[in-house]
Parts: sequence; C-alpha cells; structure tokens
Amino acid sequence: MTSKTWDEAQLITDGFGRVIVELDWYDGPRVGLVDIDGKPHYFDGYGQYSGDGADEYRVWPASSAAVELEREQWAIYVDWNERQGAGAAYLGQGGIDARYDELDALLAQHRQAPDDARRVVGELRSTGTGHRPEGTGYWFRWHPSR
Repeated sequence: MTSKTWDEAQLITDGFGRVIVELDWYDGPRVGLVDIDGKPHYFDGYGQYSGDGADEYRVWPASSAAVELEREQWAIYVDWNERQGAGAAYLGQGGIDARYDELDALLAQHRQAPDDARRVVGELRSTGTGHRPEGTGYWFRWHPSR
C-alpha cells in the first residue's frame, strides 16, 4: 500500500467501497465489513499477507441484523479509540465494556466465512481520515482471484 491519500468522491467514481468496520488490522485492514456495490459484506484476509502486493480475501454478504450490531460495536470502538491516548484499557481484551463483549459473542457466527464465500483480490486505498462512526479511511476495490 502506498502512502498517497485519495479523495472519497474519486474513490467512489473508481469503484471503491469504504471499509465500514475494521475488525482486524495488519498493515491495513485484514477483516471487517466493506461496502461492495452498495451492500455490506464481510471480508477476511484469512491470515495471508504478502507485503506490498495484492492480497486475497474471502467476501460474503452481511445480514442487515449483523450490520446493525457491527455498527453499534464500531461506535463503541471509535469512542474508546478517541480516549485511548488518555490511558484507556485495551477494549478487545474483554471486561472493559460489557456491551462490546456481548456484541462480540452475538456477532461471532456472522464473522465466520461460509464455504461459498467468494475469493477476490483487494486493491486498497486510503483517504487518511482515520476511524469515524461512518467507517474508516480505507477503501477497497475488488478483482477476481486468480
């Protein structure tokens, strides 16, 4: 991924979708929810990382109920992330926010890639805006996997 930042309007024009929720990050988003053709989908890089090259992901549609719960948990995370600099305990360890932990349990089944998940290659761009309630500053455009 390059350090260049991109304009959101241009990203939309070019067919990119915003990462709505980031669940795992390693040199870019690895797991989360992303907008694909106007519909939320889970994406999972399933542990593959190939440096600066394109990475393969599994993607599958997210139900409206799961998206609602994911957005609720994301809002808790964004709020915590803003307070993190002030020494807030790490949210993902459990026991810090009861509702966050409850949502983790409720969402676990939705976050598992089904056998028929599509395999695609993700092209990643960034607006440099960081985490906001409406999503991250990361955007993906998807290509067929080889």
